[in-house]
Amino acid sequence: MSFDSLGLSMPILKAIADKGYKKPSPIQLEAIPAVLKGDDIMAAAQTGTGKTAGFTLPILERLSKGQRLNKSNQVRALILTPTRELAAQVAENVTTYSRNLPLTSAVVFGGVKINPQMMRLRKGVDILVATPGRLLDLHSQNAVRFKHLEILVLDEADRMLDMGFIHDIKRIINLLPKQRQNLMFSATFSDDIRRLAKGLVNNPVEISIGARNTPVKSVDQWVNPVDKKQKPALLAKLIQENNWEQVLVFTKTKHGANRLAAFLEKREIKAAAIHGNKSQGARTKALADFKRVAIRVLVATDIAARGLDIDQLPQVVNFDLPNVAEDYVHRIGRTGRAGATGQAISLVCADEYKQLCDIEKLINKLLPREFIDDFHPVHNVPESSEMNLRKAPKRPKKPKRRVDHRDGQRSGDNSEGHKPGKKKPVKNKSARDQGAENNSKNAKPTRQKRSKPKPVSGSSAKKSSNKNKGIWG
Repeated sequence: MSFDSLGLSMPILKAIADKGYKKPSPIQLEAIPAVLKGDDIMAAAQTGTGKTAGFTLPILERLSKGQRLNKSNQVRALILTPTRELAAQVAENVTTYSRNLPLTSAVVFGGVKINPQMMRLRKGVDILVATPGRLLDLHSQNAVRFKHLEILVLDEADRMLDMGFIHDIKRIINLLPKQRQNLMFSATFSDDIRRLAKGLVNNPVEISIGARNTPVKSVDQWVNPVDKKQKPALLAKLIQENNWEQVLVFTKTKHGANRLAAFLEKREIKAAAIHGNKSQGARTKALADFKRVAIRVLVATDIAARGLDIDQLPQVVNFDLPNVAEDYVHRIGRTGRAGATGQAISLVCADEYKQLCDIEKLINKLLPREFIDDFHPVHNVPESSEMNLRKAPKRPKKPKRRVDHRDGQRSGDNSEGHKPGKKKPVKNKSARDQGAENNSKNAKPTRQKRSKPKPVSGSSAKKSSNKNKGIWG
């Protein structure tokens, strides 16, 4: 099936052809018709599947057919993203595909001066791409209004939750008109995402492309075991001997990204680092230099790399394995896009064995290992096992604790497990016995060891009354 059959107009089809795309991806095949119909959408798709065009193209089509606004500060479609880089990337896509349409767009995010953004919004725009924090800042200064908003998009909703944007999102939702189309795109349909969706989308069309947390099949993955101190030298060797021209390298920390970029520069390998401590100007320049291959290596942290979209990126290197296994899938999704092949190389030391096992369990695959001459690790990375891929059984619900008697038995049970019989009548006590009893009452109580309560069946465990409530309840 081609783009011509999806109901898109000629100006958009021409922009798609100019971009070099001929066939829609699976997410585009399902999302574009649904958006054009006006349906709300919940779409789960991994990075690199073409999901940005999956909502950008039909939004442009719908807005181009509708009535244009000439009111100041008004927005017709709002696209929220978690990071500056992703916002810039989405805005670039909007500009590319709308070049033949009489539509206006803008992008706003933090880290840069707010006044130029306020001036840009003064006449109103058809499409606004924004990060949550800067959008709220602009609204507080009456620089943006939503009275005529038609479409809301949450892009990478899972990452927004991970980054703690839920309260900002709720504030933004409360500012919008209730009659609107809602599109939510996420890497997965986790429980948190479903709770977010419960108060956002209405009778949504659910779209799920590919297995959850499964890397793109066109990406060749392997592990190079190496000692931690030897990682920088090994990376330099791999880049130089394989003549890699465009490599995206992931580190866990900002400081680590700076050190690695400096190390590569000393080895005469052009490199730059991007992370949250870099100014927006420096990050934009580094990304632009990387795209035009003015530098060979871009060293990035996970958050800074969100939204990076480089055509035909051949290699991704995990200099450090991520602590969260799902981030591995996001990382290597930067290569092997649009049907192209790619390579994902992980430099793994003995300290990262647990992270490696978590990743292999998540993707249900043992990663092959390749040892490099002169870099055999002194501290071996233990061999992975097929046993690691088996899903762990669900933990039983924690039993409801019952009040114990002083003898350690549960209420209503005796040591043999039978119901206690009737109490025998107490005989008249002698004066001596009565005195001893009074003394025992006045004595300080001694702590007695309690035995563990017997497990209680799951049906008697108390369930949370808020379990099925959305975050908006």
